[in-house]
Amino acid sequence: MGYINNNLGYPKDLLSSRAIIKRQNFALIPPDGLVKNSLPGFENCDITILATPKLGASFVDYLVTMHKDGNNQHGFGGEGIEIFVYVIDGDITAKADNESFQLKTGGYLYCPAGVKLYLQNHHSTSRLFLYKRRYVPLPGYQARVIANNISHLPFIQYEDMDNVWVQDLLPKELGFDMNFHILTFMPGASHGYIETHVQEHGAYLLSGEGIYNLDNEWIPVKKDDYLFMGAYSLQACYAVGKTPLSYIYSKDCHRDVEI
Repeated sequence: MGYINNNLGYPKDLLSSRAIIKRQNFALIPPDGLVKNSLPGFENCDITILATPKLGASFVDYLVTMHKDGNNQHGFGGEGIEIFVYVIDGDITAKADNESFQLKTGGYLYCPAGVKLYLQNHHSTSRLFLYKRRYVPLPGYQARVIANNISHLPFIQYEDMDNVWVQDLLPKELGFDMNFHILTFMPGASHGYIETHVQEHGAYLLSGEGIYNLDNEWIPVKKDDYLFMGAYSLQACYAVGKTPLSYIYSKDCHRDVEI
């Protein structure tokens, strides 16, 4: 059942999908084919679980559709788990323990390990990109609650290219073992090179269309697609079409590799 695009009933053509799943390497997950998951604590919400350790990720990504009066009053997260939520579109109240934040489209909240996230929808429908990961502590440093909206963040020129822009959503401090960024490519723009690195990414496409190199396979992608890029998976993209290609993505950082 493809509930995101309301693809219900019998198909009008042969069954097919753009999805590509290569565990421990990369994945493309388009909206068609996404199914609903029921998670404890979420009421009047449709949830899709995207990347997980079963796919090869060290984190879990979710796509959450909150309907009228949708909420999580029981708290999401827990001891040792850090949480990040981004409002794709809508209007919600998010709480980090006893502190409340009004988050509209482009708003986000980071909860450090041990600080639970609470959600309440105020819109007819709100869509969220939700992330959790086990925090890697570093003696002498700690993370803290961060709330903001991308409309308040500067666009930083990405690696000396005047048609690619990055926004950093979290501080570049050693207390944080991960960050979220938004990359925006103007039509015709691209990465400066094909990246190969140990960091993993979970990316949700906010706008536009592109051709993405995933492990040296050039794959068409577009708005509302989800990408998982595992450690050392080759990656780069070109933006195509008439509108900018923009996506939000996570990245582990600020920690040495355990052996």
